[in-house]
Amino acid sequence: MSPVLAGVLQLLALIAALALAYRPLGDYMARVYSSDKHLRVEKWIYKAIGANPNTEMRWPAYLRGVLAFSAVSVLFLYILQRVQGSLPGSLGFASIDPDQAFNTAASFVSNTNWQSYYGEQAMGHVVQTGGLAVQNFLSAAVGIAVAVALVRGFARSRTGELGNFWADMVRGVVRILLPLSVIAAIVLVACGAIQNFSGIHEVGQFTGGSQQWNGGAVASQEAIKELGTNGGGYFNANSAHPFENPNPFSNLFEIFLLLLIPFSLTRTFGRMVGSLKQGYAILATMATIWLGFICLMWWTEFAHHGPAFEIAGGALEGKEQRFGIGASSIFSISTTLTSTGAVDSFHSSNTGLGGGLNLLGMQLGEIAPGGVGSGLYGMLIMAIIAVFIAGLMVGRTPEYLGKKIGTREIKLAACYILITPALVLVFTAFAMALPTPAHSMTNSGAHGFSEILYAYTSGANNNGSAFAGLNADTQWFNTTIGLAMLLGRFLPMVFVLALAGSLAEQKPVPATAGTLRTEKPLFTGLLVGAILIITGLTYFPALALGPLAEGLAT
Repeated sequence: MSPVLAGVLQLLALIAALALAYRPLGDYMARVYSSDKHLRVEKWIYKAIGANPNTEMRWPAYLRGVLAFSAVSVLFLYILQRVQGSLPGSLGFASIDPDQAFNTAASFVSNTNWQSYYGEQAMGHVVQTGGLAVQNFLSAAVGIAVAVALVRGFARSRTGELGNFWADMVRGVVRILLPLSVIAAIVLVACGAIQNFSGIHEVGQFTGGSQQWNGGAVASQEAIKELGTNGGGYFNANSAHPFENPNPFSNLFEIFLLLLIPFSLTRTFGRMVGSLKQGYAILATMATIWLGFICLMWWTEFAHHGPAFEIAGGALEGKEQRFGIGASSIFSISTTLTSTGAVDSFHSSNTGLGGGLNLLGMQLGEIAPGGVGSGLYGMLIMAIIAVFIAGLMVGRTPEYLGKKIGTREIKLAACYILITPALVLVFTAFAMALPTPAHSMTNSGAHGFSEILYAYTSGANNNGSAFAGLNADTQWFNTTIGLAMLLGRFLPMVFVLALAGSLAEQKPVPATAGTLRTEKPLFTGLLVGAILIITGLTYFPALALGPLAEGLAT
């Protein structure tokens, strides 16, 4: 079977699996966040944290809950790393240095999972399971909660109440992420992923000599790593490591996991606003961009010019041979279009244009389908921008889902789409201008610039994957990327929740003959165009200096 045909068949199988899960999971999540009943275990959690789950919150109170909970999580994870050397199950690893502990704490709490350390050489069992894996659940649940709050802003009228953050966060963990992760972990163990708490072992190599490997609760962490669009690997090789991703089936299953909730949330959105067609329009936009990027990645990785590439059947450097170019391309595009950050191939070894596609996927805002929660609210923000543009063209006050898009709403949406590019470009400019950060680059020219641009794009967009080739374990990068991750996660949430509160206070506007039909294919095309044009205008100069220059040169 040709590699291209194998890739196409895997893509079709993946689409079929996602289609089968779309309706039941989307409807189930809508019921979870619309129910007024609490499970017994949830009541215990509310009592332990002192929260009243029945209290409705306006957007400032909801935001305070998000920020307070996340701040405590950063502090807890930072302290856990700093005292690792004194904890049982540390495998003899020392405590983490302050700058790296801050970077890692910011990374996992912000759902970024950027790692400037070798997991199997730095983190013991307690930090991995009690710290990093726990934050994989919590950060994902926070993202879904904020998305649900925005959906309620569209669905409700004449009230500023958006629900209860504590109830939304706890339900996300208990009713959605935890049950799905248990099932996924069992599947991964059956595929060959390890799940233990063993110590360090001396392992012989085929070429002679030996190396040390430690075990760990890998399958359980791998499950929520993908399901929660987190991406942090137990081992430095991440999903290219056979302990995390043993075979082609597990590879495809992991791609399915990371796309499952983001795509299904469009069904949840349609159900909660009372129009499934609106959810289908958002789904069609996400799917169009996702499929388009996969086809472009296949084109540049399979058909790259040069004798070596033609003999090998494509750009095989940096690819795990168990998966090949086709599956690796699907994996890389799916992870960079979500906030997952997991890798099963070496992104720095992609062709120039292939690396540019991974960069552009993150720079779109990771909305096709995006991270759990963050992809949906990012796409809804872009839908508001598209409706506003359409309103300007016809001279009519824009409306979306029965809510007027006025001055306040469009200002909040504009702030949302500007904050992340500002963080990426400002931090990249400083890193390129100062001599110390430049010393971390192992490549010069366009490729070296791409490494820096990719690092801050990955951090500020809460992706977490790395272009590699960049030594990011320095005080400069640990600190600045840590700040980019926190600001890139929580500043946009401020604008999202403020927008949700503004929309919830409005009274619905009845549809008329002049109302833009946002459930039609025409709007889907407009939304795709708006996303690509806005991103292109924002990032094209930077892309032209890096991956585009490298791709055209080769």
